Amino acid sequence: MVAGEVQKGARIADIGSDHAYLPIHLVKEGIINFAIAGEVAKGPLSNSEFEIKDQNVQDSVIPRLGDGLDVIQDQDQIDTIVIAGMGGILIQSILDRNQGKLKNVKRLVLQPNVGELELRTWLQNNNFKIVNEKIVAEDRHIYEMIVAEPGNASYSDAELHFGPYLSAERNTAYLSKWERELKRLLKVENAMKNSNSHDSNRLKQVQEEVSRVQEMLSK
Repeated sequence: MVAGEVQKGARIADIGSDHAYLPIHLVKEGIINFAIAGEVAKGPLSNSEFEIKDQNVQDSVIPRLGDGLDVIQDQDQIDTIVIAGMGGILIQSILDRNQGKLKNVKRLVLQPNVGELELRTWLQNNNFKIVNEKIVAEDRHIYEMIVAEPGNASYSDAELHFGPYLSAERNTAYLSKWERELKRLLKVENAMKNSNSHDSNRLKQVQEEVSRVQEMLSK
């Protein structure tokens, strides 16, 4: 799903690449011929180094140790950044901390495990427009992806929460995610109501979220 959003000929930085499976796949499929496989820890970096050598793509995929976008150098001419398998708030902080590295970037391919609202809000506030979203269920997990490009956009509260593309498509994985989330919120609401020491402000927030999800699902 992520690979499908990397455009042919892109020069990518895969942040948190681990085994470098994504850039290796893209090179071997002839989609790209240059990638940085970035890792913040030496253990995962060694995994990347092994796989890159094992698949004989050393000339095309460069493993590099560094924190977030620090692995990108000007001479790399990176135009696509992939950050997959992290929380949305962490992805947001990685992008926010090193915005100078984004000046020549044409596409962000982001796969947040949680925190999609915060990530969409950051994109809106930092001159990135969402150009595609996808959601898929596999092995009881639901994976959500946001693709963004430079540009201005203004999203409604509902679009920030549920995704402008995902809420329009409303596929099975999307509905399953929000039905599951509604059940969780209702349990939280019930537990707080039955507690003598619940935070009234927090209860109000939960109830507002319940109403928001119920309204979306009822459409």
